[in-house]
Amino acid sequence: MSDKYNFARLTVLIADDNRHMRQVVVGILRGFGFRNIIECDDGSDAFAEMRANAVDLVLCDWIMEPLDGYDFTRLVRTASDSPNPFVPIIMLTGHTEVFRVMQARDAGITEFLAKPVSAQTLWRRLVAVIDHPRPFVRAPHYVGPDRRRRAKPDYDGPERRGQPVQTTGATGQSAGAKIATPASGNAAAGT
Repeated sequence: MSDKYNFARLTVLIADDNRHMRQVVVGILRGFGFRNIIECDDGSDAFAEMRANAVDLVLCDWIMEPLDGYDFTRLVRTASDSPNPFVPIIMLTGHTEVFRVMQARDAGITEFLAKPVSAQTLWRRLVAVIDHPRPFVRAPHYVGPDRRRRAKPDYDGPERRGQPVQTTGATGQSAGAKIATPASGNAAAGT
């Protein structure tokens, strides 16, 4: 791994109903230098912990009861009482069907990681969140990190989702969308 990052001051929240999986992830994170780790059994407990603690990063499972990772992510991104709609969320799940990956992306997750998790794959996702943060988008039907991985400023084709593109200014931002920068920073703030 690398000495480039100092995770000791960051707080990470793990939401997974499998205690063994949480222990594995906690062990990996402690190896990376994380010291402030909060564990939860489901999305509703995780949301309550986010309201009580300043969380810099969330790792969540998909399948949990009563509130699963998909609904938890949507709640964090869109609820009026969300303590941090900009927090990076990495979904760790064994449910990797294409439709689920797309649902998670559309709910506003930042990164997606298939179980079983290894230290190396988790490290790559953490580095992606820190070194390559994506702008935050608030649009009528989506709230979360920009789903585009690469900007193509010279793209001159049809809009893929069948909607006409109306851009404003040099940002290339759609007229119906707002691109925001997290006011409270992101996981890189502690590095």
